[in-house]
Amino acid sequence: MRQYLDFEKPLAELEGKIEELRHLSDPQGMNIAEEVARLSEKAERLLRTTYAKLTPWQKTQVARHPERPKAFAYIESLITDFTPLAGDRAFADDAAIIGGLGRFGGRSVLVLGTEKGTDTETRLEHNFGMARPEGYRKARRLIELAGRFVLPVLTFVDTAGAFPGIEAEARGQAEAIARAIEACLTAPVPIVATIIGEGGSGGAIALAAGDRVLMLEHAVYSVISPEGCASILWRDAASAPAAAEAMKLTAEDLRRLSLIDSIIVEPLGGAHRDPAAAIAAVGQAIEAELMPLLALDAAALKARRHEKMLKMTSDVGF
Repeated sequence: MRQYLDFEKPLAELEGKIEELRHLSDPQGMNIAEEVARLSEKAERLLRTTYAKLTPWQKTQVARHPERPKAFAYIESLITDFTPLAGDRAFADDAAIIGGLGRFGGRSVLVLGTEKGTDTETRLEHNFGMARPEGYRKARRLIELAGRFVLPVLTFVDTAGAFPGIEAEARGQAEAIARAIEACLTAPVPIVATIIGEGGSGGAIALAAGDRVLMLEHAVYSVISPEGCASILWRDAASAPAAAEAMKLTAEDLRRLSLIDSIIVEPLGGAHRDPAAAIAAVGQAIEAELMPLLALDAAALKARRHEKMLKMTSDVGF
């Protein structure tokens, strides 16, 4: 059964009626197809109207939708011959970041993604996509491996942020994130990053400091969660909607600020309503962005990346 968000309640009621009618058994042989068709048309209009005017907070809810396709779904669909690689060669393996070798469009690539999990068991296994230092050290190791073997890097970002626990801090969380960002910025191969859900803080940037940064239409990307921002500024997490509005965390805002490069249109109602179509759209967008980068040598890639980051920081006033 589909899960509905708070602002989708009118839609939930309408689609519930449609399902009831479809399962109705009328002994008099009454044809209900016309009524189902009428209600379905009304539901589509409501869905289109609702998603045409989402607030930043509502987009945050869509980005967090439990049925939204996660990183592994993209890897499973877009990457053939995927071979996972584990461990940071120093402490442990972190399941919050998955990575490995595979083929994208017949071309050998290295893939990284932050994985949230799809049910209680896998969410616990992947720590809800919040990586510890060993996860970022694994990411750095794999990016450096891609550089040695001249493999393009594709990343899929979906995390609320790095794990904030004491043990993570004790093992050097900030340093691990900084080193992962450094690996992205100095990589001699193309890096195409895609924000598929939440892009939270340095935990997201560690895998998103690429040559091209793509973002799904209803994804969000920010330095902190709206709840965290509200707790700091207003001492009240309930002010998250106001914080989301002020943070400019939507794809449209970030494209206007030149902090991302391209927006990928989602199926009507969000990626969770048609995961296959959303994944296919992401695959097409990555292919279009990756091809021009493959023609550049390592020096040109690094120079362009350096210039891009300097322009980004100057444009936002750093």
